Amino acid sequence: MRVALFGYQTWGHRTLRALLNSPHEVVLVVTHPASDHAYERIWSDSVADLAAEAGVPVLLRDRPDDLVVPLKEADPDIIVANNWRTWLPPEVFDLPGHGTLNVHDSLLPKYAGFSPIIWALINGEPEVGVTAHLMDSSLDGGDIVLQRAVPVGPKDTATDLFHRTVDLIGPITVDALELIATGTTNLTEQDRSQASFFHKRSIEDSRIDWTWEADEIERLVRAQSDPYPNAFTHHGDTRIRVVKSSVSTRMYGGTPGRIFIREGDGVVIVAGAEARKGHSHGLVIERVRLDDNTELAATDYFHKMGGYLG
Repeated sequence: MRVALFGYQTWGHRTLRALLNSPHEVVLVVTHPASDHAYERIWSDSVADLAAEAGVPVLLRDRPDDLVVPLKEADPDIIVANNWRTWLPPEVFDLPGHGTLNVHDSLLPKYAGFSPIIWALINGEPEVGVTAHLMDSSLDGGDIVLQRAVPVGPKDTATDLFHRTVDLIGPITVDALELIATGTTNLTEQDRSQASFFHKRSIEDSRIDWTWEADEIERLVRAQSDPYPNAFTHHGDTRIRVVKSSVSTRMYGGTPGRIFIREGDGVVIVAGAEARKGHSHGLVIERVRLDDNTELAATDYFHKMGGYLG
């Protein structure tokens, strides 16, 4: 089939590379210009550069403006989209005969929108994955063509899960196109009552809220693993990034955010909205990083107990 790609960053790059290595012909690539957004400077393999190397026409757009004419000229049988960051109107996604196949890195209908792996890890989901679905006018809606999942381990970081899910992109894209081309798709309608929609993450979303339970904060730390902006808190006027943590073995009572006691290789911070009752685990901070990128064991940073993080 003749394919037009709408894609960005490493997700779009992996999609384009798979298409270029497939029997299909890539006739047009549309991608976003490079961005200074904290979450768009990472996993930033250039779709435009790969397309140019392959001799495929490239259009740079922040939004899908003025695309109907070049799409008609390219005459694709289908559009494939992956990590396209703005809404596509029906006159674009419905233009090819087979419509648009969107590849999204979550197990839809859950975690539509942005940063699905990070949100899923924070929320303690047992698995994450990738969905190939036919686009409609709703956000990450439309019938599912294929879906593949990987389990989330107890120590997995968002970085670990990125690498596992990004490896699914090429195969699921090519396999879904084969089903569509041969007319052998067995489409599954999304249950929109189970859908959840998440906004684009910003630095503020990495701020630790000590009223969360310790296991939730520990997952936030793993979700904000390098190269993502780390989970952070403040010790007086000093911002501290937490790069390694665990849940305490013992229960601790008091006020959330209290720097309490050493346990194992770290320092316990009281956590949980009902920590005052004494039935909550604390968060054991094991390693911290300062804004000058100095990294320290928590036991070397916290020279004395007492005081609060907030």
